[in-house]
Amino acid sequence: MDGLRDEVEALLRGWHEYEVSRGAPEIVDFDCAPSAEEEEPVGDRLTLRSRLLELRDVASGWMASRLDADLAYVGALLGERLPLREYVRATQGCDALGWTDEYVAYRRELAREALAEVGVSWGADSARELRDVEGHVPNDGAPDAIRAATDEFEGVVRGLTGSDAPFELSIEPADVDAYWAYWLDGAGSRVRLRLNLRNITFSEVAARQFALHEVLGHGLQSASWSARCEREDVPWVRLMSVHAPHQVLLEGLAQALPLFAAPDDRMLRTRVRFEHYNQLVRAGLHVALNNGVSIEELADRARRDLPWTSDAGIADLLSDRGADPRLRSYLWAYPAGVDWFVNLAEAGDPELRRTVLRAAYRDPLTPSDLTELWPSGSAIGGGDR
Repeated sequence: MDGLRDEVEALLRGWHEYEVSRGAPEIVDFDCAPSAEEEEPVGDRLTLRSRLLELRDVASGWMASRLDADLAYVGALLGERLPLREYVRATQGCDALGWTDEYVAYRRELAREALAEVGVSWGADSARELRDVEGHVPNDGAPDAIRAATDEFEGVVRGLTGSDAPFELSIEPADVDAYWAYWLDGAGSRVRLRLNLRNITFSEVAARQFALHEVLGHGLQSASWSARCEREDVPWVRLMSVHAPHQVLLEGLAQALPLFAAPDDRMLRTRVRFEHYNQLVRAGLHVALNNGVSIEELADRARRDLPWTSDAGIADLLSDRGADPRLRSYLWAYPAGVDWFVNLAEAGDPELRRTVLRAAYRDPLTPSDLTELWPSGSAIGGGDR
């Protein structure tokens, strides 16, 4: 299996070099086994696909699920457009059914109550009012605020996850016309956080949330996997990509981490409740868009359910989930992951939470792995189990 893993990794590195050379999105976002050697770029996507198929024929377990994701993603880059459920199941490893109106309404009420507790009304001004009560931080003060919050929470998160992995954090500004406000990548113990200044309006609460989500969620988690790779052989591909099935774990736990690390922090809890609801609504739009619902109907639905979102924001939301093969897969990880982990935080079982969080900082778990850890938990990706 180690030889197969090494073959897969070499091929993925060559794919990464090929896409970067074309100015396309990167394939590898975090390298848990960095090497000084450079791989030759693959010749083209068709040759890559043929080689992936050959490796898939002899793979099983974690390796097979990763290769399924790579095959589905390169197929999409070649113009293939699988039905959303099939595509998400292959890439993110979970279903893409969405959540019932009743469940979304339940989460809406929890979000509304959380906002009301901090003096924020429900309506077109909700997002602005929430930022106002969170305490403004100028963008140039964001790095220091994030580092301070990281120092505050690091011991707590290490205690929850059992991680003693070292990591080195760098924070860089970016100015990119893209949906993301912040993005973390890196290799080994080196973690880079980029702040997209086009999309950031910073606050004291945001700094605390970013420290938990990006640095102590993605960063420490990825560095923990890297530290394990240094100590022993692992059965999984050591290159992390947003189109692969560990992403539900990464985005889910990172979004919900305040509920585990700071359960009594009302402002952080409000942010999680509000974002959980937003993600469920976005998931419904994601499914409906891919089912052929008209743009006019989708826009009206978004204006009704997300009244604090501008038409420009709605346009980007729909564009990201329809046309871009990477985002059509990756953006599903947010609602699927946050819903599962919020339900885990609410389950009232400290031993279960401990087991899941420690496993999550040991291995890049897939949705199937999460379900094995909590068989009676909520279905990942909506619907009924």
